Amino acid sequence: MTDPYKVLGVSPDTSDEEIKKAYRALARKYHPDKYRDSDLADLASEKMKDINAAYEEIQNIRKNGGAQAGAGSNGGYNYNYAGNNSSSSNPKYNAIRRLINSGNVAAAESELMGFHEGDRTAEWNFLYGCVLVKKGQYVDAQRYFDIACSMNPYNNEYRTARENLRRRANGYGGGYTTTSGGGCSTCDICSGLMCADCCCECCGGDLISCC
Repeated sequence: MTDPYKVLGVSPDTSDEEIKKAYRALARKYHPDKYRDSDLADLASEKMKDINAAYEEIQNIRKNGGAQAGAGSNGGYNYNYAGNNSSSSNPKYNAIRRLINSGNVAAAESELMGFHEGDRTAEWNFLYGCVLVKKGQYVDAQRYFDIACSMNPYNNEYRTARENLRRRANGYGGGYTTTSGGGCSTCDICSGLMCADCCCECCGGDLISCC
C-alpha cells in the first residue's frame, strides 16, 4: 500500500493546514467532472479515489497519535484505523453524526450539502448515506455507501454499514424504495426501522435497542 503522505506530495511533519491545502489542490486538479468527456476520465476517477483515501488515512493516523512507518507487508507503512464508529477526526463530521443520531436529519443534510465538492471525502459519502437511510431512500443510501467503500476500501465502518444495509434489506422486505408513494405495508415499516437502526448503530447510536 502506498504511503498516503506520498500520494498527497507532503511529508509526515507537514502541518494539518498545509496537508489540507495539498489535498484541495489535487482534488481540483483530478476531479472527475473536469474529465467527464475525456479519454482520461477513468484515470482521473482512480486518481481521485487514491487522493481521498490518502487524505482520510492521514486524518485517522493523526487522530491516533501519528503512527507512522513500521515493518510489515504494507510497503513499510503501518495503517492504523480508529476503529470507533461514533467519532471522526473531522469535528464537522462529528457534529453531523450527532445531528443524525438525534433525528435532526434535515440539519445533517444541510450541513453535508455545505461541503465543497472537492472536500466530499469517503466519510462525507458514508454520512450522506446514513441521512438517506433515515429518509427511507435505501437504494440511494446503498449507492453512497458503495462510493464511500470505493474511495476508502479499508474502512471497516463503511463496509459494515454497506453490508448491514444489504443484509437487512434482504431479510426485511427484499428490496428498497427511493420514494414514499403508493403507501406502505407492515413489512415496509419493519424494513425501514431496521435500516434506520443500522444507520444509528454505524454512527454510534441505537434506534432499536433489541437489535
